[in-house]
Amino acid sequence: MNQYKNSCLFYSIFLAICILIVTGFTSQALSQVEVAAWGNVMGIRVDGELMAFESSLRVVQPDWTDMTQTAKERQNPQFSRNGNTVTVTSRLNDLSLTEVIEDIETGTIRIQVQFTVESAMEMAGAFFCIDLPGTDFVGASIDHIDPAATTAEPPTVSPNQQNVFRTQIQPVTTRGLRITSPHRRLEVTVNEPTEIVIQQANPRRGISNTQVYFAVIWGNATEDQTAQKTFTLKVSGEIDKQPVTLVLDTSHPGRVFDGIGGNFRLQNPTTDPQVIDYCLENMNVTWGRVEMPWRYWHPDENTDPLAEARAGRINSSVHEAMVMAQRLAQKNIPVIVSAWFPPGWAVISGTTNREQGLYGDPLNPEKMNSIIRSLGGYLIYLKEAYGVEAAMFSFNESDLGINVRQTGEEHAALIKRLGSYLASKGLATKMLLGDNSDATTYSFIEPAMNDPETHKYIGAISFHSWRGCSEWVLSIWADAAERMNVPLLIGEGSIDAAAWRYPQIFTESIYTMEEINLYVRILSMCQARSILQWQLTADYSVMSGGGIFGNEEPLRPTQRFWNLKQIGLTPSGSFYLPIDCDRPNINCVAFGDIADGVYTIHMVNNGATRQSTITGLPDNVNELRIFVTDGDRGMKEGRRIPVSSGRAQFTLESVSLTTLISVD
Repeated sequence: MNQYKNSCLFYSIFLAICILIVTGFTSQALSQVEVAAWGNVMGIRVDGELMAFESSLRVVQPDWTDMTQTAKERQNPQFSRNGNTVTVTSRLNDLSLTEVIEDIETGTIRIQVQFTVESAMEMAGAFFCIDLPGTDFVGASIDHIDPAATTAEPPTVSPNQQNVFRTQIQPVTTRGLRITSPHRRLEVTVNEPTEIVIQQANPRRGISNTQVYFAVIWGNATEDQTAQKTFTLKVSGEIDKQPVTLVLDTSHPGRVFDGIGGNFRLQNPTTDPQVIDYCLENMNVTWGRVEMPWRYWHPDENTDPLAEARAGRINSSVHEAMVMAQRLAQKNIPVIVSAWFPPGWAVISGTTNREQGLYGDPLNPEKMNSIIRSLGGYLIYLKEAYGVEAAMFSFNESDLGINVRQTGEEHAALIKRLGSYLASKGLATKMLLGDNSDATTYSFIEPAMNDPETHKYIGAISFHSWRGCSEWVLSIWADAAERMNVPLLIGEGSIDAAAWRYPQIFTESIYTMEEINLYVRILSMCQARSILQWQLTADYSVMSGGGIFGNEEPLRPTQRFWNLKQIGLTPSGSFYLPIDCDRPNINCVAFGDIADGVYTIHMVNNGATRQSTITGLPDNVNELRIFVTDGDRGMKEGRRIPVSSGRAQFTLESVSLTTLISVD
């Protein structure tokens, strides 16, 4: 009997410990601050739902007509995480800043802001600012917490700005604010009385959302001044757990999807090989893009690089790039060859002006015969010595000048001239139209599209997904590919071109989810043939450890790797299929390998876990396999889901990529 009691006691203690552990994990999972690499808090997740707002640090000019603020690609921040604490260091004008953001409990974070002034400057102040999205905070009431008996004195402004200032800037000294709308509640408290300015939304003045400024420094800054304040933010609100219905249409197949591709530009000889090996061995890579090291292929205009290579005199960087292309070709992966750095003789140097947005140098028109033979010779030698016939050639981001700069007209002329030369040499290599730096620079491809003589040399259209992928802009690229009747490729896929400066961001949920959301949106809207990840090397790596960015832990795949691998479950050659979702905050794309009867649906859920139903599956589909990738699982397969009369029900997990694949 005593033994039984002891067993019961042990079991009770064990159960209690388990409950505490589970509760601890659940509490941590229920609340997570989302911090951009430059220090802006984008919101706090509660039970998977993002309670959205955006913070920033701002230095405001004395008359409030201009400001400098933390933002993407505006500074050179340093980002690091230690457990539940994120630290960002950066600078604004002559102020260095440190921001420490800590998860405290469900829906609550603490932000410590410190400004250090390097030299005296006139300003209205240095502020911690919160931008309230109108979708969640429209009509919100704002109440002061412990307001002071007297309000802060407004800074001096020039006479012509008096009316603007008096109507827009009304500083109040208080300990914080409670902001309440029908769907959201945000409470901000400060560790000491603080001057606060509220600017209401005013589209005519370029203020789309209500903005709240909390002064860390009020008024002018003095040399060597240090100011620090601590803010506690608490959020709550409605959590959307409404059931989701997806409707698949298998009767209208669209364009072909090959799968996920990758860039293999070699830059890190110590850490690249292990990442390349892992990705090629563990992911279904369907397209590859490699560098042509042009400046090493043909450094001296007065030599014949093809003759030199045939004589065995070839630069090691050129050999390694060609071996990389060969490795891809041996796996039947089509290869795009792109040139970055030109040899000095081939360009007009000294034309770069980054302040005016001019990067790189234009090709020298007087050297075009040599340029065409040089580029063509590389592709000829790649085929005859390494057995690789490149699918396409491009200059990388020549719209911007990374590192050859062209106008749209020059781009069209090169397509005709180089395309004709390659054809005359018996190469099947086509030209890649665009290969643009961003989605926004679509006008760059218009001259070639409007010139029928270019069309026979164009193998595909390409843009890079770093910036500007709005629905309207993506539709332009989709229409261009349809009009030209060629595939659309995302030549470089990712979201932040400056992320190499703060590599810890690659493992953050905010980066991972933004990237996979973008990919699914692009696939759905553009019906791209492939997205080529930048990169499947140690640069912007989807792997961690192994010495990458100084991380000496064992090499391991990150959530970004699993996202790509899971998208890659789609059988190559599947057709895009229309699919509709009746709830917001979910992105989805569907494919059908109609010949083999395999249907694949990918869904990114940006909110809470909810029950889901899919309809429209073919009658011969009896089961669905389900895979989930999130912060804890990498392409984890769950129990198979039964299908009846084209209908299936399943759980869509919070903040995850979920994939369904049909089984006969």
